[in-house]
Amino acid sequence: MKKIVFTLCLMLCTCVAFGQTAEFKKAVAKYGNVSSLTATATRTVHKSGSTKDKVVAGSLQVKKDGKVAIVNGKDALIMNGNAFTMKKGPLKAKTNAATDTRYKTFHDVLEAIFNGGKTDLSKNADVKMAKSGSNVVLTITPTSTKKLMFSSFIITIDGKAQEMRSIRLNQKGGAYTEYVFSNYKLGATVNDKLFK
Repeated sequence: MKKIVFTLCLMLCTCVAFGQTAEFKKAVAKYGNVSSLTATATRTVHKSGSTKDKVVAGSLQVKKDGKVAIVNGKDALIMNGNAFTMKKGPLKAKTNAATDTRYKTFHDVLEAIFNGGKTDLSKNADVKMAKSGSNVVLTITPTSTKKLMFSSFIITIDGKAQEMRSIRLNQKGGAYTEYVFSNYKLGATVNDKLFK
């Protein structure tokens, strides 16, 4: 009897995981054949204990082969293949997702979104997929023992519009940085210099 219950539970978990993966692939399918895109990216920075958030307009720019840039004024978060660059005014920090496990899953998820779900995320144990209405929500909770700037990443994909709607980078103590995306233009011109 225990074996039957265990087998049924395993089958149920497999079906749920398969269903979530199918929902994710459906939600990002329109990005699969797009070589570039742009969107408006509005960044909100919320600090713990502050009553006023800092909101800055900017842009999301994507090119095939793993190039993603979110630019807000003098600040930017850039992924060029495995290389990540974070610019904060004149300051610049770099890391590589191939060697820095803290960013590997974030890299894999962004890659999966913008290649139309072709990257298999089932191997990433620190990613949880859930359905919320017509949205697909991916929560990345890093398991690294190294010091992290963010405690979790939450990416929301609008399943009806088939568009990434937001990325929220949560910090300890309730602070967060959230990017909200709108006004997508598929096939828009994106300058390669942005990723250098």
